[in-house]
Amino acid sequence: MSKLGFQFLDNRFSAQAVLRWARAARQADKTELSVLRRQRTRARALKTHLDRLIHRADERLALPMIGATGFPKPHNADWAWRPDLWRGPLPTPGLSSVQSKSAIGDGVALFHDCDRSELTLRQLRNLREADLAPYGLRLDVFKFDGTFLSLVVDLPEAATDGLKRKHLLRMDVIVEMEHPLEIFARLNIKSGPNTEQLVRELPLDDDTIAVEFDLAYTNLNEKRVDAAWIDIIFESPEMNQVVLRDLTFSRRPRAQL
Repeated sequence: MSKLGFQFLDNRFSAQAVLRWARAARQADKTELSVLRRQRTRARALKTHLDRLIHRADERLALPMIGATGFPKPHNADWAWRPDLWRGPLPTPGLSSVQSKSAIGDGVALFHDCDRSELTLRQLRNLREADLAPYGLRLDVFKFDGTFLSLVVDLPEAATDGLKRKHLLRMDVIVEMEHPLEIFARLNIKSGPNTEQLVRELPLDDDTIAVEFDLAYTNLNEKRVDAAWIDIIFESPEMNQVVLRDLTFSRRPRAQL
């Protein structure tokens, strides 16, 4: 029997079951007690499974859809992107005692200079109603004897394709912290032998945490843009937990006066 045929029969049986229980409910006032007792037992058993199904379905359907790419972006953006780590599950969702240059997912890596790593990274499933990204990234820092800690995100080729000095590159992030700390974002653009850099501090007190990099303040060689990446730098991160609930990027041309 075809899949369509099975679906037809399943729908038919489900409809008949609903009608049967609806009829039993209507007739409950005059049903013989022995029959009513059996119906109650069956109804309670069925209700247990239905309640569990409804609870799990509501939970899953309320979550951001895996693979979701939608997020607010400037109306004139000519490129926008959410990294894969925040879009879908990783084969290895976590790392402990993370060594420098360790990658978690494609194009995301942690850099530090600790002699002894007491750092962990773990991908989380976002559960909040406000979350647009299906997944987040949690960084736990215990003892920290290094001088720098940064999460490096490689930007895809589409970000640098047609990149001009007239462009503004924007980074939006949703971040949670156990204790306050300073976080900086550094844009790096490799152009031949040179690497242009712009640094911005994340406005963590704002409702919307976003930074923009104005490429007019660089000496970008528009004819040769080889690669670009973002360093997310955590200052004094010891004994802290940071969760990046979402991370998105967009690019737009600067308004011409």
